[in-house]
Amino acid sequence: MANSRYDLVVIGSGPGGYVAAIRASQLKMRVAVIERDRPGGVCLNWGCIPSKALLNSAAVMDTIRGASKEHGIEVGEVRFDFTKVIARSRAAAEKLSKGVLYLLKKNKIDYFEADAVITGPHTVSLAPVEGKSAPQAAALEAERILIATGSGERLFPGMKVGDGVITSKEALVLDTMPASVVVIGAGAIGLEFGYFYSAFGAKVTIVEIEKQMLPGFDAEVAEELRRAFVKRGVTVMLGHGYKSMVRKGGLWSVAVTANGAEKSIDAEVVLVAVGRTPLSQNIGLEKIGVELERGGFIKINDSFQTTVASIYSIGDVVRPPLLAHKASAEGIAAVEIMAGVREPGFDLLAIPGCIYCEPEVATVGLSEADAKARGIEVKVGKFPFRAIGKAVAIGETVGFVKIVATKQYGEVIGCQIIGHAATDIISEVVLGKTLETTTAEIGKTAHPHPTMSEAIMQAALAADGEAIDF
Repeated sequence: MANSRYDLVVIGSGPGGYVAAIRASQLKMRVAVIERDRPGGVCLNWGCIPSKALLNSAAVMDTIRGASKEHGIEVGEVRFDFTKVIARSRAAAEKLSKGVLYLLKKNKIDYFEADAVITGPHTVSLAPVEGKSAPQAAALEAERILIATGSGERLFPGMKVGDGVITSKEALVLDTMPASVVVIGAGAIGLEFGYFYSAFGAKVTIVEIEKQMLPGFDAEVAEELRRAFVKRGVTVMLGHGYKSMVRKGGLWSVAVTANGAEKSIDAEVVLVAVGRTPLSQNIGLEKIGVELERGGFIKINDSFQTTVASIYSIGDVVRPPLLAHKASAEGIAAVEIMAGVREPGFDLLAIPGCIYCEPEVATVGLSEADAKARGIEVKVGKFPFRAIGKAVAIGETVGFVKIVATKQYGEVIGCQIIGHAATDIISEVVLGKTLETTTAEIGKTAHPHPTMSEAIMQAALAADGEAIDF
């Protein structure tokens, strides 16, 4: 291995770490990346990519099952090999993980498979990972260090994974289809896996302590999604908090409470999806003076610097939202600020959030309730997919687009979409928000017909009282 002195050492090779490393290399920095698991981090190996492969399989199952009823296409009895479903998702993860390693090599970035501990403002020690070869250096020196260690699955106190108790990570390698599943938590992860298991025929119950699915999201979107889940046969228990669970034969009996009353749900598998926790422990932060905030998140300033000037941090380990594309955008911003080609600052409201169940959910910026809570006078345009020609033609009429804009100027400050392909068409509004677009500009922009994106144009027109088709 080459000299162990670097301009930048990145700890973590997830979508924040490897993207930051490549951008730093483009900016003529000498870069090393340290990863203890696999290239690509959680997202590529245990999160975004394999889970979306599974959700694609679920969507195919939905399509096949609806072929006769919706399209008049006879397909006979529908059967599946769940082992192959899981294997396909793992193959996608493996392919992209290898792709990350290729990109690092292509950009002349040194890659170390090791456990990293920061021992000083400019030094990182490397230790062997159990079951893997010893790293090619005992320590690295760097002008700057970037922490991109991400987040891990959260469990309730006293809860252990195993014997049918799983998190999203175990769900990705569970090669036997459970007959029944209790999902604790109705956030993005819980809903995606709830949809996945229901599409393959499992009896699914979703438990959420808050009064709506997707706590913190637009209430109308959450209610539309709840109705869609109930329609597909999922039991949704809102306002119910997890209390305990006990093994009864081959099932788990999960006790939940609501308004002082206790209920129990029996299921073969319990999927715990109650959030994620930042991986800020056991990397030496306390000893060198890097401060943590509530919840274990690393404290940073507008330049992504921690309380130690030479140490920076990005992604899940610093703050919500815990999203891969946010980590990538922060990684690019951090190294460009280091290189002096970008001003400090980062707009979290420009980061879209996407949920890949069916119907999909996508949001950016402020909801109507958020804007009003900030004292912003708004106008709102809402348009249903049932009035969109493409949606009717393909049988995907559930959901709507909702645009939130300032009342005075019509500047778009937020958008919420629930419906088929929501996670793709949100990008138009994300770009528009970056360019400080208005409802008038979107409304007067010709959209191709027939497309799902026409709903964005019509929602913008609706905000100005000019919607044509509804």
